[in-house]
Amino acid sequence: MAEQARTNIPEVRVATVKPGGAIMKVSLPATTTAFEAANIFARTSGYIEKRHVDIGDRVKKGDLLAEITAPELDQQIAQAQATLAQDQAALQQAQASRELAEVTNSRDSNLVKQGWLTAQQGDNDRLTLRAQQGAVGVAQSNITAQEAQIRVLQQEKSYQRVVAPFDGVVTQRNVDNGSLVSAGSTFMFTLMHSDVIRTQVFVPQDEAFGVGPGVDADIRVPEIPGRTFAGKVTRIATALQPGSRTLLTEIDVPNPDGLLSPGIYCTVELSIPRRTASTTIPSDALVFDQSGLHVAVVRNGTVHFQQVSISRDFGTTVEVRDGVQPGDQVVLNPAVNLAEGCKVTVRKTETG
Repeated sequence: MAEQARTNIPEVRVATVKPGGAIMKVSLPATTTAFEAANIFARTSGYIEKRHVDIGDRVKKGDLLAEITAPELDQQIAQAQATLAQDQAALQQAQASRELAEVTNSRDSNLVKQGWLTAQQGDNDRLTLRAQQGAVGVAQSNITAQEAQIRVLQQEKSYQRVVAPFDGVVTQRNVDNGSLVSAGSTFMFTLMHSDVIRTQVFVPQDEAFGVGPGVDADIRVPEIPGRTFAGKVTRIATALQPGSRTLLTEIDVPNPDGLLSPGIYCTVELSIPRRTASTTIPSDALVFDQSGLHVAVVRNGTVHFQQVSISRDFGTTVEVRDGVQPGDQVVLNPAVNLAEGCKVTVRKTETG
């Protein structure tokens, strides 16, 4: 009878639950962008006298991209300078009149005191002096205003030389020699700095905790097989986007050989430090029925069903957050008639 009882105890295969590693590898789709990009507009109106660059040209900061000619601006500067000369002459005239009024007032004031001149004459001299002093102030203000206007025109003239704001590559050109450009509205060039590529990836909420500056990242491009571009997370948005529950993450990747281009599709593998404990079990150990998702754990020869929640699915294995502990033995491909509290014998232990 004892032999018969032993033969009625089912024999099961089990796997040992493994602890999750300290680093979580996450692979996500991403897009590359230029580290710096600028659309360059005309800052003054005129005609393109000479275009010095074209699409694909590499430039350094301060390099001349194009020259704009505007003869009417030169005439405005000449007119403003002539007006300034007139204002300066008017100031000299006002200063001379003020000096004459000072001398007259000083001389006549003594004569008024002695009775040789009337008080009315003394008032006229005093008020004339005050008026001439005000005229000098007005002339000085006119000169200051005109000098400011000349500086504005000269600054506008400096915009006739369109220069590169940073080192980069010309990726778009919308003007040619002779093109008419208008200040603030004519889009001339697009310049991108691609020696460093900025890679943008949206990390889902369940994987975003632990992402921060300094996290290692490997970037792979399908069209460049066998090549991995190493980088690090340099900045994160901190706040998740409400619509997608994802965290915008940027990775700066050195690109000295220029293999990476802005705007390409790539995959990013992040090595994220794990914030919460997790365990790994084989997918064959999962049971899904009307009670939900659970696994059969063998403890001291007895089966106990434990509910689990999956955090990540790797295909043959899954990562679970709770329900089991590292070292637990879970039944692989449990039979349909296997119930809570059943006695079993372990046939073979496999690694999960």
